[in-house]
Amino acid sequence: MAAIDVIFLLALSAIWGSSFIFMRFLAPLIGPVATADARMFIAGVFLVLFLAATRFSLQWRKNWKHYLVIGLLNSAVPFVLYSMAALYLPASMEAIFNSLSPMFGAVFAALWLGEPLTARKVTGLALGIAGVVVTSGLGAVTVSTTAVLAIAACLLAPACYGLAGAYIKKRAGSVPPRAVAGGSQLLGGIALMPFLAVSPPPVPALGLTTVLLVIAFALLCSAIAYLIYYRLIADVGPTKALTVTFLIPIFAMLWGVLFLRESVSASMAVGALVILVGTFLVAAPRRKPAPAA
Repeated sequence: MAAIDVIFLLALSAIWGSSFIFMRFLAPLIGPVATADARMFIAGVFLVLFLAATRFSLQWRKNWKHYLVIGLLNSAVPFVLYSMAALYLPASMEAIFNSLSPMFGAVFAALWLGEPLTARKVTGLALGIAGVVVTSGLGAVTVSTTAVLAIAACLLAPACYGLAGAYIKKRAGSVPPRAVAGGSQLLGGIALMPFLAVSPPPVPALGLTTVLLVIAFALLCSAIAYLIYYRLIADVGPTKALTVTFLIPIFAMLWGVLFLRESVSASMAVGALVILVGTFLVAAPRRKPAPAA
């Protein structure tokens, strides 16, 4: 991996780690639905305009259904779930649960795509479950109904990511990744808009500072982040690009301590380590034996 790719990987990890800080700050101000919707819609508009400026065709008539399904599974639903959980859980804990995404990807790949669940993957899944138990227990959070529901939301969100990955591979493998990024963000943001009537942002909260934070959140954590991510996929391949999953919790913990004065408990640190080891066992490719001479 070239030095510039390492820089991009670290930058992407830092950006996506900060997304949990943005949600932790914005969700109490404007509500979970508005936080998720503004992120998607603003990022989608930016990406679609950027792709149009570079004369990249999104082929709307052919691919709009894929964009809508992926936008809902891969962004709208998990963004709302994480924003709801941000009302009750530390940002670093949300990022730790987000690391389960490759594990859910392996489960849905086995169920839908027929990919085998090897002993190594099963071990990784078991470690992931153990890591969730450790992270959410032993005093990491105060046990309550809202905390349990928030943790459930943080488990359902990466499950959506895993299902979206299986859908893309099964149904939308021929759609260019950049098109998926722009089209899914825009249509997912539009699909969430009706729910703003149920959970509208409070008008007094929409000050200039809040608006600027929302715009920064959308452009940095979705629009720019996706451009970096697909640049990494093109340069180093999808497997190495997915190593960003291992680094996001580290940056989320760092930003949480620096900006939100959150504390990282021993159970969260241990749980994060267990989940990351399990994720490595599930996501890391096995080396093929060298052919005999």
